[in-house]
Amino acid sequence: MAKKKSVGGMVLFHGAGGDRDHQTFLALEAELSVPVHRVNFPYRQKNPKRGFPDRMPKLLEAVDQAVNEASEMWGIPPDRIVVGGRSMGGRAASIAATQGLNPAGLLLLSYPLHPPKKPENLRVDHFGDIACPVLLIQGNRDPFGTPEEFAHHLPAIQTEVTEVWLDANHGPKRFDSQIVAETQEWLNSL
Repeated sequence: MAKKKSVGGMVLFHGAGGDRDHQTFLALEAELSVPVHRVNFPYRQKNPKRGFPDRMPKLLEAVDQAVNEASEMWGIPPDRIVVGGRSMGGRAASIAATQGLNPAGLLLLSYPLHPPKKPENLRVDHFGDIACPVLLIQGNRDPFGTPEEFAHHLPAIQTEVTEVWLDANHGPKRFDSQIVAETQEWLNSL
């Protein structure tokens, strides 16, 4: 049996209204046992204060580019890198993982299952194509998806999904130490 490759780093992408300096990303970078590369999407690089997110194809291109840069920077193959992010950033990372990117795992923080008050507009079509372990950290009062909705859609993912539910909404402030601890424990299991 081949020896499992250890995770060598993590690349994180922000949500639609955020940036690479999100407080949770800073906590993960400071405290995880692996290096963390926090990335701004192109629209945020152009306008640090505001601006509408790029369309998904451009976001996916940015994910691929950032993972390749991290791979070169750390001298490890992309399959030893966990990708993920918060809200839209996690969604883009999860789609990229089904379109050629072969990460060690996916970290999904506050995944936007659907827009608020629009449960019919699901963002789950790619779930069945995810082929790496997933850590989902979600608020149980998140308007982007209820625990019941996730329970219905997560089984489409054919790999191991670790779920962590926080007593929070879409922006789980004050949970950074728990998020870091849960993420480290998950990384240790990969």
